[in-house]
Amino acid sequence: MSDLKNQESGSQATAPENAPRKKPYNLREKKDKKAAYRSLIRPELADELYDKILNIVVVQKKYRDPDYSAKDLAKELKTNTRYLSAVVNSRFGMNYSCLLNEYRVKDALHILTDKRYADMNVEEISAMVGFANRQSFYAAFYKNVGETPNGFRKKNSEKK
Repeated sequence: MSDLKNQESGSQATAPENAPRKKPYNLREKKDKKAAYRSLIRPELADELYDKILNIVVVQKKYRDPDYSAKDLAKELKTNTRYLSAVVNSRFGMNYSCLLNEYRVKDALHILTDKRYADMNVEEISAMVGFANRQSFYAAFYKNVGETPNGFRKKNSEKK
């Protein structure tokens, strides 16, 4: 056993035992990158973009288009996706996909409790609010609400 240790210590290919190992993912680097990313944003321009994002995504209900990408929004705002992403992350506290999904789920909550849409199934509502498929709708709905769309609908229809 001591021969094995001697062979290992004599080998130049191995790192010394007390040398710090490089972690596969350096959190400090990530934190520094995040801070640098935020410094890209000029506050007055970010506020202006925030208002425009709300207008386009929420007021114009662009979130209902399942193919509406960050690239499309950036083009509409005459900016690039990196800057758009930085503004969305800093002002909304989430990424672009989560932002759209949050508004889609809010819309779905209203539709699921509205008696005018009682004859629509969950898949139809999912498509109506902008989800590309049922699975992504269920995942986003559960993440935001804490229960399934069918469970939510059933629970809220019993209350009325």
